[in-house]
Amino acid sequence: MAQNKIFAGPRIRRIRNAQGLTQSAMAEALGISPSYLNLIERNQRPLTVQLILRLSEVYRIDPVELQMEEDGGSALALKEVFADPLLAGELPGDQELVEIAAAAPNAAAGFVKLYRAYREALGRLSDLSELLARSGHDARLAGRRLPFDEVRDALETRPNHHAAIETAVEELHQSLTPGDDLAGALRALLRQKHDVAVRVLPVDVMPNWRRRLDRHSRRLFLSERLNAPDRLREIAIEAVHLEYGSVIAAEVEAFGFSSAEAKRLARFELTRYAAHALMMPYGAFQSAAERVGYDIDTLASRFQVSFEHVVNRLTTLQRRSAAGIPFFMLEVDIAGNRFRRAGARGFPADRFGGDCPKLAVYAAFAQPGQVLVETVEMPDGTTFLTIARTLEGLQASFDQRVRRTAVLLGCDVTFAERTIYGRHLAAGAPATGIGKACQFCERQACLARTAPPMTRPLGLDDMVTGLSAFDFQD
Repeated sequence: MAQNKIFAGPRIRRIRNAQGLTQSAMAEALGISPSYLNLIERNQRPLTVQLILRLSEVYRIDPVELQMEEDGGSALALKEVFADPLLAGELPGDQELVEIAAAAPNAAAGFVKLYRAYREALGRLSDLSELLARSGHDARLAGRRLPFDEVRDALETRPNHHAAIETAVEELHQSLTPGDDLAGALRALLRQKHDVAVRVLPVDVMPNWRRRLDRHSRRLFLSERLNAPDRLREIAIEAVHLEYGSVIAAEVEAFGFSSAEAKRLARFELTRYAAHALMMPYGAFQSAAERVGYDIDTLASRFQVSFEHVVNRLTTLQRRSAAGIPFFMLEVDIAGNRFRRAGARGFPADRFGGDCPKLAVYAAFAQPGQVLVETVEMPDGTTFLTIARTLEGLQASFDQRVRRTAVLLGCDVTFAERTIYGRHLAAGAPATGIGKACQFCERQACLARTAPPMTRPLGLDDMVTGLSAFDFQD
């Protein structure tokens, strides 16, 4: 029957090559013609029972092996390789990967091994570049960075304060006189001045978007997945875009980004910055923050915003006439992927890092919704106050997994007494010892270590095993 035919051309070719035989020599040993063997190797003829038995007799091949399905492991590994942006689009489909893996499995395995070595070397080079940058050396790599990386690096390394945007949106807020209903005031502004109506649509009508502006019908559609604070932010984003697009564009140009895509990404980020400034006007927000000891939940309730909005806003309070505590923030997911880093004076990567697994921002996922407060100490004695909590993403349906991230807000411990969190820490409580990242940390016997430090050789001793998973020499 057709389904019982065995086509094993690539395997026969591998057997022949392993023996160092020509097709003529192998055909003679098997008692068939070279042309027939050529057809078999090209999978144009199936193996007969007599030929399988002859292969088993001459080359000691287990007949069962010839009937086994091709192992898809090599093809899957090759698929991982060709998913890399450098190779994306080079192959038309998965079938060619299967054919490569079947026809030349050793070459495929070698290619996969070489690719994985390349990725490991690239990661080490990135770590080394970061180490050099933190030491004050210019570690820029040749070639162009991706626009996303360019924008992220620019925003993370400079103070998260834009005076021109602050002044503009504060004037807008004063002209609105919103009272306790900023959302209503912004809806009226969009309707009366820009002829834009706001509508909330159900998930089945707008399944793939959180917001969409229909320029033809002049309507701003918002997803019902958004909670009230996030709906307010989306409306504020549209308002500041229409009112002060030129101010935001001027701020973007001042960065000197190298591509139109980078400028577009930066415009999105600064428009969101402007929306937060409109929702929490600088003067009123900074004054309230000082009075309540920077209590994030109290500020969120007072300004009808979310915990996330307040954390982002606290990193922007650097107006010369009324500066707040110079906070910095970090947002990650449960896998440790970094989404945002910002700081009132730039994110302090050189002093704080943010990648230490002992930070409370990573422990927060085990205690969703709880605010975790602690002081942390770097190896050089620098100490920080940190506040961490999980954030819930868009409202998910029953068959979807909730997107949960965690945010860390930090400042130098010298400012702790100005915050409600610092005043409630137990007097004399020891600080948690952390490092910038495992690759740059030389703390001995750290139970949380995930990688050896780049600055020390591994301590390989058959007689002694330390507490850390990666022992290293002093």
